[in-house]
Amino acid sequence: MSLAEDFLIGDDLHPIDLVETLAADHQWEFDRVTENQIAMAVEGLWRTYSVTLAWSPQDETLRLICTFEMEPPEHRLPELFDVLNRCNDQVWTGGFTYWAEQKLMVWRYGLSLAGGQYAGAEQLNHMISSAITSCERYYPAFQLVSWGEHSPADSMKVAIAEAYGRA
Repeated sequence: MSLAEDFLIGDDLHPIDLVETLAADHQWEFDRVTENQIAMAVEGLWRTYSVTLAWSPQDETLRLICTFEMEPPEHRLPELFDVLNRCNDQVWTGGFTYWAEQKLMVWRYGLSLAGGQYAGAEQLNHMISSAITSCERYYPAFQLVSWGEHSPADSMKVAIAEAYGRA
């Protein structure tokens, strides 16, 4: 029986329960923050990423946020925002933003499950893997533009077509 079938047997299918099972299966460190939220640490090639998934029953939306710390020099912020826009032009799911106050680079994605829809294990695993893969792919570009004094266009040349990690 698959992981998704295990959850379909019961009447209550909660997306965070399924994510918790995925985290345990992948042996990721995790903390079930509330009934509707889980925080995990997922190791990539460049760094360990903080991944949080939160379920909003009112909006019927599952929100994924993947973050890593980043403190670029103030004078490089315009170039960082330029490279963020370039990255976001290349991705189809989710998008990057920089939270300056928290000094975090953020990948965000919201999955609408309106009308009683549910996310299966494969879909949730894909969401998490996509977030980590995107962070891994563009991490070098963020570093080069922030500390290497490279132009946004030159920094984007290092964004590889596909990153390989342990997501």
